[in-house]
This record gives sequence, structure tokens and C-alpha cells, in this order.
Amino acid sequence: MLNVLRVHLPSDIPIVGCELTPYVLLRRPDNTATTEDVPESAPIDRHFLRYNWYRIQSDKKVAICSVHPSEQATLQCLGCIKAKVPVAKSYHCSPKCFSDAWQYHRTLHDRPASAANDNGNEEEEMFGRFNSGSSISSSLSGSASGTSLTNGSTALYPSAVPQKNGSETWFEIGHSKTYTPSADDIGHVLKFECVVVDVETKLPVGYVNTILTSRVIPAPSPSPRHLIPVSGVDVLGHLDSDGRISSSGTFTVLSYNILSDAYAISEAYSYCPSWAFSWPYRRQNLLREIVGYRADIICLQEVQSDHFDEFFSPELEKHGYQALYKRKTNEVYTGNPHTIDGCATFFRGERFTHVKKYEVEFNKAAQSLTEALVPSSQKKTALNRLVKDNVALIVVLEAKFSNQGPDNPGKRQLLCVANTHVNVHHELKDVKLWQVHTLLKGLEKIAASADIPMLVCGDFNSVPGSAPHALLAMGKVDPLHPDLVVDPLGILRPHNKLTHQLPLVSAYSSFARIGVGLGPEQHRRRMDPTTNEPLFTNCTRDFIGTLDYIFYTADSLTVESLLELLDEDNLRKDTALPSPEWSSDHIALFAEFRCKPRPRR
Repeated sequence: MLNVLRVHLPSDIPIVGCELTPYVLLRRPDNTATTEDVPESAPIDRHFLRYNWYRIQSDKKVAICSVHPSEQATLQCLGCIKAKVPVAKSYHCSPKCFSDAWQYHRTLHDRPASAANDNGNEEEEMFGRFNSGSSISSSLSGSASGTSLTNGSTALYPSAVPQKNGSETWFEIGHSKTYTPSADDIGHVLKFECVVVDVETKLPVGYVNTILTSRVIPAPSPSPRHLIPVSGVDVLGHLDSDGRISSSGTFTVLSYNILSDAYAISEAYSYCPSWAFSWPYRRQNLLREIVGYRADIICLQEVQSDHFDEFFSPELEKHGYQALYKRKTNEVYTGNPHTIDGCATFFRGERFTHVKKYEVEFNKAAQSLTEALVPSSQKKTALNRLVKDNVALIVVLEAKFSNQGPDNPGKRQLLCVANTHVNVHHELKDVKLWQVHTLLKGLEKIAASADIPMLVCGDFNSVPGSAPHALLAMGKVDPLHPDLVVDPLGILRPHNKLTHQLPLVSAYSSFARIGVGLGPEQHRRRMDPTTNEPLFTNCTRDFIGTLDYIFYTADSLTVESLLELLDEDNLRKDTALPSPEWSSDHIALFAEFRCKPRPRR
């Protein structure tokens, strides 16, 4: 007979909007084990599995800390009550929690309560909104929206008469294997039941397996990141119905390393709570953040192939994005082909159309290089050093808007977007530089044939001032640069070949050029004065520094505005990512560009 051997949840703490899918191990009648579902429509040996979810509501009310949502609140801010801040934001678990959060928390007292967020009836949105304050908001449809959750065959629960058990009331809230907690579940324990059922009698057979969760918590809300004008007058244009920038001739770009689940090893990020480190939570939090930026073009790195196919591509398609993907070339870190990561580029179909795609496989370039330059006796050693499976995805798009001016009516506005993730190993300085140089030489060929604006986005695993950064930002590398000392294969010689002709400028260096004022000065303090790059875009306990960039061709594009950088105040508790608020160890970079009118030729 069919038997349930084991039932458990990946995380004991359920979060609003994040799917709960229990692990159910079964023994078939032939004594083989399986984790596959056995629905009533496909029974085994005349038996199937029945699932039920319940919300246990106690007569005792429980408040949740607004900063540490896994903790019960012990105090409430009276200033929030006077300022009519959503009540859930007023709770803290301890005086120290309240004191540590005060610099962020006090800004709530000055904000108008405007709209409901995804965690319930609170009126504060998660990322703000593009408005006169120039902050960025989040809106998430589908499974993350408390009003559109579907658990089982219907979205209407409770569907049965509640059961009373002493001081507790049990509401049936779902009858499928997966359940997505809603705002109504906040503060309540959930109960999952799984039992083998006879097809004919519809009666349970054997033991009813039960799991009780911790109390459901709302998804933590990071402090808003504002969009900062850097080019002067009226750069934000006007807002469309979705709150996005719709100024003629401008477009927005997001670049973000989202931290692949395959690399999210708990030992390396032990400071992140297990519930916030789980992929079901992180994927929903990442999606909420990405959608909230409302970028016209999105360049993501470390996107697993299965997560692209099953989650990011279909979910972003709901928001009007078309998707392109390039997976890494070999299975370096795992034998499972579905967990290999790569680069994903998305663009809004209403703003751009896809013209052409180029895929750069550095492995192929490495093989060509060794064939041409490396003696036969060293080929194996050379390939072992150079073949690291990194890739780049280059996409040519045509804009459905134009800023060409009266001299070029009807001229096509093309844009080339490169998205890459350069090799991570610190000791392979020659490989990093060679990969960046190879990418730039490929982009030079495209520029020579098309003469179009270019963006080069990604995680370059290279700090400001390194040789790869110098090559990108300056177009050359000083022959005396210390990084050039590491060149055991001689692939970087002669050093005068390490050049390119693209007029690339780092978008975030624009902060160093904007006028003096309180706002700009705050952002300049988050910049390295020597390199004019952010102080960090990657932030863990072991490393804090800048690895991510958005470069653009300055002869054809201008930076209009930039998403503000994070600092320790934004991160609230400490300077280690990922955290409950931010689900990657990198931060997102976001820039608004305007196409410069091209002279008639």
C-alpha cells in the first residue's frame, strides 16, 4: 500500500507571498521511494494523497516586530500612532531594536500614508513610487498579492465551517500540496495535514501526518531607494499610468547579480536567517524588487537556467517583458545541468523590439587563443587556466521612441546592450582582464558595423582601479599596472594591445559631476573619491567593495538620473548581504539614459 514516510517544510517560518511546498517522501506498494505527488486523478494501487492547510487563530492577539519579523513585538512607537503610520510599522521587539532602527524609522513619521502594500492593509509601499520625491515602488501580481492568492482550486477561503478547539479556531485555508500565505495569516500558526486516502471510500487510510509552522510573518520592507537627477533640469519627464518615466528619448536600465541559489551556501552566509535565505523567499523578494524598479531593460547575472525557465521569464512576461538568456557553457560547480547559471536580459515589449543577439563564450575564445599563441606543450595548462565557462549576452534592440531631432526624421534608434559575468577567482587577474578585453573587441566590431549607442552591464568581479576596470573606463591599461605582473601564459603581451576605441564611461561616476547640495553631497560620500565609483556593490562579511558597473558610450548617451546607493543606514542592522530585506549579496544598479541626437551623415 502507499505509505507516507516523511513530511517536512524547507523553512519553519512562513512569509506572506512565498509558497510553502512541503517535502513528502512516499513508499510505493513495490517498496520504492518517491517524492512525486499522487493526486486523485492518478492514484497508485487505488490510493491517493489528500492535503489540507489550516490557519490556527488564537484568542490571544500577537503583534510582530517591524524590523525583525520573526520576533514578537514588545513595544509600540506612539509617534507612529500620532502620525497615522500603518500600525504594523510601529512595533519593535526590544528597546535596542527601536533605538537601532530610529534613523530609518523616524522618516516614517513624515511620510503620508498613501497606498496598501502586499503584506496587508498597510498603506506604505515597499519601494516608494516614481513621483516628485523620485523614489521607486514595488507592485507584484500573481502569487505575491494578498488579494489574488489561489490555494487549491479556489481563492475563496475559508470554505468550510471553522473548527473550534478550546481557545483556538481552525480555518481551512487550502487543500493542495502548496500553500501561499496571505495577509490574513500574519501572526498565526499554520497547520499542514497529509494523509493517504482510499479512492472508493474517500476515507483516510493510516496515520495523518501533521506539521505546525511558526507564526506567519510579513515580508520585510527595505527602505526606499530614490532616483537622483544628475543632468539638470526636468530630467524625470512626466509619469505614465504605471508611475514609470515616460520622457521622450529616455529609457532606464537595471543591472543586478541576484545570487544564484546554487552558490547560496549557508556556511558562507551564516549571518542571514535561514527563512530569508531559502530560495522560495528570495525569489519572491527579488521579483518584488526587480518589478518595483520598472526598468525598460533588465540585465541579471547568476540566473539559474531552471529558475529562468520556470520563474523569472514567465513572471516578468506578466509585466510586459521579453526575455533572452545565455547559460554558462559547462557544468563547473554541479553535475545538474538545470542549476547552471547564466546571464538574462529582459526588455519591455512596449518600448523596444529585438533586432539581433550575439552570444560570447569565453571558452571558445580560449581555445582559439591557445591554438594560435600557446606552444603545444603548454596547451593543456593554458586551457585549464582560461576555460572558466563565463559568457556574455549581447542584444541589439530597436527603440519604439526617437530622440533624433528634426534633421533625422524617421531614423531608427538602435541600442546595443552587453550583459556579462566575469570570472570570480581573485588570483586569475590575467583571465579577468583577457575576458573583458575579448568582450570589448567584440563590441568594437559591432560598433564599427552599426554605429549605435552601447551599454556594457554586469558583474565584472573587478574592483575600481584594477586592470579590467581601467580598460573599461580609460580604454587602456598602464603598462606598469600591478595586475599585469600576473600573466603566466603571456596572453596579455604586448601590453599596448590592451586597448579599445569605445568611448565608455561608468554611469555612476556621474555622481561626482553633479552640483553641490545636500542630496548630491550625501551620495558623493558613498563614492570612492579616487575612482568616482560606488564604495560597494557587493557586501558580505568577508568582502565589501565594488564589482558591478553600468558603462555607456558617452558620445551617444547621457545619464539623466541614477538610483541612490546603499549605505549602512539603508542596510539598517549591519553591512552584510543577503539579509531579510535584500535577497542578494550584490545591490542593484539602475540608470536613466537619454539618446543623443545623431548628426545627419
